[in-house]
Amino acid sequence: MENITPEIELKSQKHNPREWAKAIILFGSGIYFLVLIVTGNLSNYVNLRFAWLSYVAAIIFFVLGIWSIVRLLTGRVSSGHSSVHLPIPSSGIFIVGLPLIFATLLPSQPLGADAISGGISLEPVGGISSTARYNVPPLERNVLDWLREFDAVSNPAELEGLPVDIVAFVYREPDMPETQFMAARFTLSCCVADAFAVGMPVESENALEWADGAWVRIQGRLSVGEFRGAQVPIIIPDSIEETEIPQNPYLYS
Repeated sequence: MENITPEIELKSQKHNPREWAKAIILFGSGIYFLVLIVTGNLSNYVNLRFAWLSYVAAIIFFVLGIWSIVRLLTGRVSSGHSSVHLPIPSSGIFIVGLPLIFATLLPSQPLGADAISGGISLEPVGGISSTARYNVPPLERNVLDWLREFDAVSNPAELEGLPVDIVAFVYREPDMPETQFMAARFTLSCCVADAFAVGMPVESENALEWADGAWVRIQGRLSVGEFRGAQVPIIIPDSIEETEIPQNPYLYS
């Protein structure tokens, strides 16, 4: 087998499109993470408790990307040692770059009604101690807080009439009557890969005024009623108004 001199190998690597593609993907990934952090859209994808991992990832991608680009520009892509080099095929680089391509082309947005498949859970996600649950006043409870509270009390009737003030998106199950919709939110433990939709029924004569997927603020009182053959917390609204998507669109379990 004919040996390739280090100089020829360096020159060929310097003008190798695949090497440049790898460097661009690394550097581009760093830029994408930075954009998510600066714009605040990082919360669309991860539990903010783990946001520091995205900061670390951005730094690593930037360092690797810049290092790769510098090596290509200076021709220092090979140490000149005899070694077995198995280049990544172009198809492999394309596959690795697909997430960055989709992330760049598709707008960043949180999961909503169109991401739900298989219905919404009326059960709380994650554990909570009996002490912690009482630290959240009724008017500060979100959908997940109310489900946890309902699950924790021995007598659900004690929650009857308590004030409710929540923000959620509208979701309708196929068999729901026209006077009902679900006030729904997605919960996260780590990231959108483990997202789980929870919700509470809302009973209102004006329920049809609100489109599926619309974010609304619901103020009213809690009632205990039957839904899907079981006792569940139901919101009886005094007012429903459309609102902006929350800065943190997910609830954390």
